[in-house]
This record gives sequence, structure tokens and C-alpha cells, in this order.
Amino acid sequence: MMKKNIFIPTLIILLLSCGGTGVSDRKGNMDWKIFRGDPELSGYTEIRLPEKPVLLWTFKSETRTVSSPIVNNGTTYWSDRRGRVLGVDINGNQVFKFDMQTAVEATPMIYDTTLYIGRIDGFLYAISLSRQEMIWKYETMGQISASPNIVDFAGRKAIVFGSYDNYLYIVDANKGTLINRFESGYYINGAVALHNKNVIFGGCDGWLRIIDCETGISADSLELENYIPASPAIKGDFCYVGDHSGNIYEIQLKKGKVIHNQKIVNVKNDTGTFTSVPVVCPKNLYYLFDRHLYSIIRKDRTENWKYMLKGNVGESSPVVCLDKIIVCTKTGIVSILDAEKGNLLWEYDTGEQIVGSPAVIKDHFLILTVKGTLFCFGNNK
Repeated sequence: MMKKNIFIPTLIILLLSCGGTGVSDRKGNMDWKIFRGDPELSGYTEIRLPEKPVLLWTFKSETRTVSSPIVNNGTTYWSDRRGRVLGVDINGNQVFKFDMQTAVEATPMIYDTTLYIGRIDGFLYAISLSRQEMIWKYETMGQISASPNIVDFAGRKAIVFGSYDNYLYIVDANKGTLINRFESGYYINGAVALHNKNVIFGGCDGWLRIIDCETGISADSLELENYIPASPAIKGDFCYVGDHSGNIYEIQLKKGKVIHNQKIVNVKNDTGTFTSVPVVCPKNLYYLFDRHLYSIIRKDRTENWKYMLKGNVGESSPVVCLDKIIVCTKTGIVSILDAEKGNLLWEYDTGEQIVGSPAVIKDHFLILTVKGTLFCFGNNK
């Protein structure tokens, strides 16, 4: 049974005028600056996939990673287990390298000319892309596993991220100083999603929490049936999130409050686990579970189709590009399906495990494997 409750933070500092910042243009340029493509973590973009994709090049870093790739002006960035942040341009040439000197699992986020990323020892770094050097670092007391997000308030920028010390942090983007923090009941593993003037995040304590950035206090919270390993996905006033068992919840929001919530996928067995992020589009919802990709019609919450993938699903999350959906399996298969009908249009076997999510830019999409190989696909010329 889900329980609704108000969560009171241990520290309250006033935040003003918070909102999305548009860190990634989804209409067809060369940017994919944040995990899932937009601050709402929707996984939906208006960029079209190449009609007849071919492998253009690969870049082998020879170092294992669980990062997803992000792209800034055609250059792809990611982190690896050796503590490096690498950047490779649109032609497959390495143009950026920064050594964080400690293992990194998080996906970076870029705003303006700065890359933000967390380390497993609890430090969040701000790195200058032009100078390839650290601007500042902020210390938490726990591992940082997910990509940060960014909000606007009072004419300045703030970085929002969770830590394994059970706190959500809001840090000044320019100075690296603490603005506010909010306590949860356990680890925060997923990224934070934005909804208007609020940030929304789930935790390993099973609670979904909403923080009002105008007042600087917790606006609302909702307890799910199992812990939340991944991030929520938002479209309009609807938030979708999965718990570890594979249940999917639809949560309607208004002015930072939960006005209605409903379990739209009810798992009746324990044969699988849910660790990826749903994709929410104007019409449909898509999610991965137990070797299948599912499509649900949002209007009536009925199943549209399901497709059995060639391999086990893992932490990789699909991306919908207008009328097509791109999805990766843990066993290394990259598939493109018709988003409305669910039929297979294209497939490629990378030969290496994939846990990161795709990045999509104009005329290209990029896949990063666990072995640290970056695959760049584009149009067949």
C-alpha cells in the first residue's frame, strides 16, 4: 500500500525562482548535455535517428565504465573506473582528458563551458572544458553515482545531486558552496528530475520526494512498495517512476503536490528487477523489464505492445526519437524499433556489454560499452 506523507528537511535555506535551464537542445543540434537528454529526464527527443544507420567509427579507451555518454557541440564525454573524464570529437579523435584520480561511476553533466561530475568518494567536481582543469570541488560523505542536474534561482545557477550519505545537495554552480541539503532515509542512487519549480528524486528508502525550490522546503513525498534504484521521468504534469520490483507508478503533480497516484504496472512475480528509467512521450510510455521492451498508451494505461529483446536488460534506458525508439541490452545488442508498432527496424551487435544509455544528436547516435568503447553511428552516405 502506498503512503503519502510530508517530509521535513533537516536544513532549510531559502531558494528562489527555480526552474529548468534547457541544458540540452532536443530539436536537432549537436548537444546531449545531460543524462536522458533533458532536465526532466524524459528520454524523449525530437531529433530524428539516421534512416539507414552505419558504424562511422569506434574509439577504444581500454578502461571499464558504467557512464552514459553526453555530447557538447559534437564532442562526446564520459567517465571511467580509472577516474578519467574523456572527450572525443565527432570524427573520433580524443580532444579532452581530465584525471580525477579516484574511480568514477557517474555520468557527467555540462552547462555552459563547465562539466559537473561526482566521484565515488563523495566529491562533486566542476571542470572547465576550455582549460581542462578543476574550478572547484564540493565534499559529501558518500558515493555520488548519478548525473547531477541544474536549476535557476535568484539569477544564479545551482547544481542538484544525491549522495550515498542520504542527502540531496543543492550547490552554487559557480562557487561550489552549499545552498541547501535535504535528508532522505537511505542512499540516493538515481538522478534528480525537474518539474517546473520543483526537483523530484527517489531513494533506496522507497520514498519519492518533491522539493520546492522557491520556498526551499520539502513540498510532498510518496512511499512506494520497494526501493527506487533509478530516476523518475517527467512529461508535463505527470511523473513516472519504477521501483526495484518492476512496478511502474504514474504520479500527477500540481504546484509541487501529488494530486493523484496510481500503479500502472503491477509485477506479479519476482523473476526480474527494474533498474532503468522509463521513457515518457506525449502519447506513450516505454520501459524495460525481464528481457522485454514494453509500450503503454498513457491515455488509458493499456499495453500497446511488447518486444522480446535479444539479451537481458540492465541499467541502460531507451530513448524515443519522434517515431523510433533505440534500446540497448546488457549483452551488447543495439536495436531500433518503430515506436508505435513495436516492429524491429535495425539491429547491431557491439560484442560488448552495455549499461549506459544512448546519446542522440543530429545525424548521429552514440553508444558506450562497459569496456569503454564508444560507437558512433550515422547516415549511410
